[in-house]
Amino acid sequence: MSEIVGTKMVEDGKTARQIFEEVMANPSRKKFGFGEKLAIVNVDPQQAYTRLDMFKTSYETDPRQIEYINTISRLAREKGMPVIWSRVAYMEDGSDCGVWGTRTDTEDSLQNIKYGSPRHEFDPRCEIDPGDLTYTKRMPSAFFETQLASYLTFHKVDTVVVTGGSTSGCVRATAVDALSHGYRTIVPIETCADKHESFHFANLTDLLIKYADVEPVQTVIDWLEAR
Repeated sequence: MSEIVGTKMVEDGKTARQIFEEVMANPSRKKFGFGEKLAIVNVDPQQAYTRLDMFKTSYETDPRQIEYINTISRLAREKGMPVIWSRVAYMEDGSDCGVWGTRTDTEDSLQNIKYGSPRHEFDPRCEIDPGDLTYTKRMPSAFFETQLASYLTFHKVDTVVVTGGSTSGCVRATAVDALSHGYRTIVPIETCADKHESFHFANLTDLLIKYADVEPVQTVIDWLEAR
């Protein structure tokens, strides 16, 4: 029998949080790092997902999430760097949600986030400047069939900072697409949220290992303040 040089799936009973913390603590962990100019891409901080007092579909990980998003967005603006806010909504019949909207059809279902509805509205805590780019998307990634890639090209951005929710859904999809488009990609930990810590930390770990630099939000703050 030949020697095994690959990896059989590990089953060690560790939690997703434990694995994330171990990977983060590895001193030899390689990073993509920051480039010369970043953009802050705030993915879907809309009431359907942030207002615990209003909607069953909402969730919270760090209660200061939106405060941190506002901080790095403000600093980016002050340095002349773009700030982008995406959100999701669909036609009255939900048909533009495609196959994604076919599994359920309740008032809480994804395809029933209608244009102009309270679920579509950005969380009022978000400090959105008139000069920021805002748009509505249909699918998980903030890049998919949107103007984002061309907007970043025009602004000569080489680094994308991804915030918002969910960590396991639209944040992950956006971060993977950012890397695929050739951007250095940063995901600030405290600016992301999900419904369960296993989803949150498992996806942060996967992003960290493969697609992005997953960093404390202070790392982004420090970089922006030093520009």
